[in-house]
Amino acid sequence: MSAQPTRFLTGITPSGTPHLGNYAGMMRPAIAATRTAGCENFYFLADYHALIKTQDPARIHRCTLEIAASWLACGLDPEKVTFYRQSDIPEITELTWFLTCVTGKGLLNRAHAYKAAQDKNQEAGRDLDDGVNAGLFMYPVLMAADILIFNAHKVPVGRDQIQHIEMARDMAASFNHLYGEHFVLPEAAIDDHVATLPGLDGRKMSKSYDNTIPLFSSRAQLQKLIGGILTDSRAPGEAKEVEGSALFQIYQAFATPEETAAMRRAFAEGIAWGEAKQMLFERIDREIAPMRQRYTELMANPAEVERILQAGAEKARAESAPYMRQLRTSAGLRSLSVSAVAAQPKAAGKSAPPAFRQYREKDGLFYFKLATPGGAALLQSRGYANPREAAAAIALCKEHGKAALASLQDQVQLLAQPSVVEEGLQQLQSTD
Repeated sequence: MSAQPTRFLTGITPSGTPHLGNYAGMMRPAIAATRTAGCENFYFLADYHALIKTQDPARIHRCTLEIAASWLACGLDPEKVTFYRQSDIPEITELTWFLTCVTGKGLLNRAHAYKAAQDKNQEAGRDLDDGVNAGLFMYPVLMAADILIFNAHKVPVGRDQIQHIEMARDMAASFNHLYGEHFVLPEAAIDDHVATLPGLDGRKMSKSYDNTIPLFSSRAQLQKLIGGILTDSRAPGEAKEVEGSALFQIYQAFATPEETAAMRRAFAEGIAWGEAKQMLFERIDREIAPMRQRYTELMANPAEVERILQAGAEKARAESAPYMRQLRTSAGLRSLSVSAVAAQPKAAGKSAPPAFRQYREKDGLFYFKLATPGGAALLQSRGYANPREAAAAIALCKEHGKAALASLQDQVQLLAQPSVVEEGLQQLQSTD
């Protein structure tokens, strides 16, 4: 009997035109990964997420087409993966509400994006929530729904996105605790070897720095942009350093090991910057040119892109629609003719009680967390100066259960619904 395939899920927000950094850092390795045996891959255009960042309809529409065409042109095979647009899957937004109702506000308060927005407002002397829309605040819940509706096992993310996967696990565990085991707890897939390309000015290639090289620039535009890469003043014949050279780093991201070694020798021998830029241009164009042609064809035929996305949505909804019906039934949203007893999730005996975990963070303070055996976080403490204070608060919770919450209200933050937290504390009391 063959093992169950591992599911990978990747979301791409249509908020800008792809550049060489996006291609080398994410698109190329992600597409290569789709050829791995024993894996199922889900790729989606996160257009609901785009609404958080911009309310420009024309831009969202244009970027959706550009991003979809880019991935297809770069070799994403819609026959081998499930490639769809987020807004074509209504079950995602329905699940978002289900998860909202089992997620404590305290958990969302800790989200990095929300805290960063508040910190920015505080520095500017404004109200902490000035300019913060509810979409930004609820972003982690929507992201969790994206993942959980297809029970993805692995989600490739950067280290700055790990928190979102941890929050998705908390939400999944909370739902499972209340309604039975439905969701797989997803894991973050971190690649520490992802290529990070420098831009024209040597800083990380980013739209925010306005230093990008668009992935599908025309041949003439590509040559012009590469000609503008910042270099030092070393003359032809003078040895040049590869360390810190944006030109060399970009070349390395596209070249074979042999080509890279040859360029390294050329640097040591004093290659002229103009010649090095021409070599870089020719190497990139050799890889990009066939994809550029396909991209141009797709951009001229948006109906074909739409057809591919609709086919992907049909494939995705063949899973999401019946799964959502199952979740509705488990939550009690079912036909009145269905027996309440019959629809209850099967209990596997008395569930194990939650447990406290005390730990120390990088700030030097001591914290504790109460979590279910499934990993759902119920409450989180503030930082204590010494471990004895944290231990005393834990002891108070164990002794007095939910009654302790009143005296600790300034010291702990609920990460789940109050009734769920209180039930967990009650379980602890009964086992002590």
